[in-house]
Amino acid sequence: MALFTTTGCGNAPQYPHDTFTTREGKNLTLTFFHHSSLSIEVDGKYIYTDPVTGYADYARLPKADLILVSHNHYDHLDRAAIEALSDSGTLVVCDSVSAADLGDGCLVMKPGATAEPRPYLHIEAVAAYNTSEGHLQFHPRERGDCGYLLTIGGSRIYIAGDTEPTPEMAALKDLDIAFLPVNQPYTMTVDQAVEAVRTLRPRIFYPYHYGEVEERTDLDRLAREVEGFTEIRIRPME
Repeated sequence: MALFTTTGCGNAPQYPHDTFTTREGKNLTLTFFHHSSLSIEVDGKYIYTDPVTGYADYARLPKADLILVSHNHYDHLDRAAIEALSDSGTLVVCDSVSAADLGDGCLVMKPGATAEPRPYLHIEAVAAYNTSEGHLQFHPRERGDCGYLLTIGGSRIYIAGDTEPTPEMAALKDLDIAFLPVNQPYTMTVDQAVEAVRTLRPRIFYPYHYGEVEERTDLDRLAREVEGFTEIRIRPME
C-alpha cells in the first residue's frame, strides 16, 4: 500500500500525484484532486475526469485536451469547472444525460460504445450502475451512466465511475490500472471492492470516490484483503 503526499512545482496548485510508464514506454502523470476528480497527463496532453468546482483550482491548471464526465450528478458534472479547463481545442466526452445538460459539441458515448477521439487515446464506455436492492435508484442502469476504459500507450486504465460490481465490469480483462469507487451506500462497499479487484486483477488498484458520507471507508481492511491480488495505491481523497 502506498500513500502519496502533496507535491507540485512552481506557482501551480499542488496536489497528490503518481507516475506510470505504459507498456509502450510512454510516461503518464496521474494527479488526484478529490472524490472522483483526477487528471492523466501524457505527452503534454491532459485528460480530466469529473471536474467539480471546489475540488481543485482548475483555472490555474493546464487546459484540458479532453474531459470525461461519467454522469450528471452534481459531484461529477459541473459546467463551471469544465469551462475553467476548456479552450478551443478541448473535447468533452460524456453520457447522453450529461450531454443534454451540456449542449452541443460533446462526444456522447453509451455503454459498450468505443471511440478514438485522439491519436493517443482509445476509449470504451463501460456501463456503471447499482445492483443492490434499495440502492438501484442512485445510479439506475437504464440511465446510461458510464465508466471509461482508456487505452494509452498500450496500457489499459479503467475509471469505473459510480457503480457496484456488474457483469460488464467483470468482463474486462488485462487491466493495468483500475480506479474503483468505494463509497457506501452509493457505490461499492469494501467487500464489493474486494470482489471486484479479485475478479479484475489489475496491476494497480486505486480506490477513489470515497468520503463525504457518514459511513467511512475502511481503507486499511481494503488494503489487507486485496493483498496478493493487486498493488493497491492509496492517496489523499478527503
